[in-house]
Amino acid sequence: MQARSSRPSSNKSTQRTTKRFKQSDKFGKPNQSSSSRRKKSTSNKPRVKPEDRKVIVFNKPFDTLTQFTDGDGRKTLADFISVKDVYAAGRLDRDSEGLLVLTNDGILQAKLTQPQSKSPKTYWVQVDGAPTEADLDKLRQGVELKDGMTLPAKVDIMPEPQVWERNPPVRFRANIPTTWLAITIIEGRNRQVRRMTAHIGFPTLRLIRFSIGDIALGDLQPGEWKEIKLP
Repeated sequence: MQARSSRPSSNKSTQRTTKRFKQSDKFGKPNQSSSSRRKKSTSNKPRVKPEDRKVIVFNKPFDTLTQFTDGDGRKTLADFISVKDVYAAGRLDRDSEGLLVLTNDGILQAKLTQPQSKSPKTYWVQVDGAPTEADLDKLRQGVELKDGMTLPAKVDIMPEPQVWERNPPVRFRANIPTTWLAITIIEGRNRQVRRMTAHIGFPTLRLIRFSIGDIALGDLQPGEWKEIKLP
């Protein structure tokens, strides 16, 4: 009886081991690093000839999705941009405003969005309250968020920029000052800047992306776009 009972257990163990090997084959070898997979995917990005490359600079309005379609009737890029076959280089939250770059060049798209390219992104950020230099030094050194430490950011207090009124307007707390910050990061985590300022106790009220790398928003108004040429 004991000999017979041991056989099914051995077969099940063999089946489990075989299943694990099949899963490894399906999803890649266990020792294959994520960085090597990222490099491979980057090399597969579509490359276009310089004369065929399209680069669109767009001032994304508040309450607009960074996509061309939506099943819920919300505003999308298609409400403003008629150029075909271009895609956003990175995302900008629905409640954020400012610079969005669209292109048909996958290599350029990767260069502007992937952290290893270290392409700086500068945001004009209005926060609730009046942070001190000691508060801002925490962002300059990096802060611990739920998804890990942020890289050091460049942070400066700036005068209130002469920009368009937001629709709807920002809600202010009575008798509480607000401060504008210029924050430059090279990462692109989900809602990163908002989480950074909240982490040090100064929630973001308004966020405008001003530049990505050497591409700046310029004098474009919300909903306006233009095509540019890059070297």
